[in-house]
Amino acid sequence: MNSEDLKERARLNELLRERILRRMPRPGQLATEIEGLKLTRREAVNQAENCFGTPCVAVIIQGEKCTLIGSREYRYGENQYIVTGVDMPSAFYVVNPRADRPFLAASLDIDPYLLTQLAADVPPPAHAENRQCRGAAIGEAGPDMLDAFLRLMDVLDRPERREVLAPMIIRELHYLLLIGPQGENLRQLHTLGTRGNQIAQAIAWLKGNYRQTLQVDALARRVHMATSTFHRHFKEVTGLSPLQYHKRLRLYEAQRLMLTEDHTASSASLAVGYESGTQFNREYKRLFGEPPHRDMAQRRFTSPEARSHCSGQPGKRSV
Repeated sequence: MNSEDLKERARLNELLRERILRRMPRPGQLATEIEGLKLTRREAVNQAENCFGTPCVAVIIQGEKCTLIGSREYRYGENQYIVTGVDMPSAFYVVNPRADRPFLAASLDIDPYLLTQLAADVPPPAHAENRQCRGAAIGEAGPDMLDAFLRLMDVLDRPERREVLAPMIIRELHYLLLIGPQGENLRQLHTLGTRGNQIAQAIAWLKGNYRQTLQVDALARRVHMATSTFHRHFKEVTGLSPLQYHKRLRLYEAQRLMLTEDHTASSASLAVGYESGTQFNREYKRLFGEPPHRDMAQRRFTSPEARSHCSGQPGKRSV
């Protein structure tokens, strides 16, 4: 990136920072009037949170964040973005935010249908590499991406233009992702016939059938892959084995049921497919650090910011 681009990026970053702070005088996460566009402000120091995130792109405007997806750690900061192409269970924390310098970010849900359409219409760049397909990647946000996010935020204040302009800018952001350095991952995940898309289909099936006992051989056959090949590519994309992913789907949904629908640990475990309450309690504690009843007691008495985690219902969007 040349010096002029760096200056322009700094200018756009400052404008985005001002827009977010104006809309968010307090910590939390704000779902805007544009579907899929969310703003985040965090001030809790190094507080780990669990998240079941849907496909999205999130650009950091101020601060730094560390995300653990499977066995992979992603650390990224100001003017960088993370893009996820499939639903990914993860844990994250914001690095050393301050009240006078909070963590700020803007995120946009990825529309898989729009991305599939663009992948068919836009040829891959000549320099595209045939590399492993991963479900998440870090990139540098250039002036073009920051400008698109800024224009998207500006139409929030112009409701008479929002309905027409927002879809155009969202399409532009999808295009920028597709032609950027991380675009090949997204292309593989959203192009029929690729290994990445076969794994994406398997993940979609798991989201809709997580209550069932997982038969990995049967799932591999469903997406037309040999079991050993399926295992290898599934872990390349998600950082987890199919069994680990399936278990986390269940545990995140159980946590959501207890936190938002007042289920007991026993009823939540049955609702997500566990037959043994003892096994559920053991696996819940292994993932979240506390047994269910203690975890719920802590979460219900924490601040609103700490409760704004993103363990959304499988099959539904949450960032």
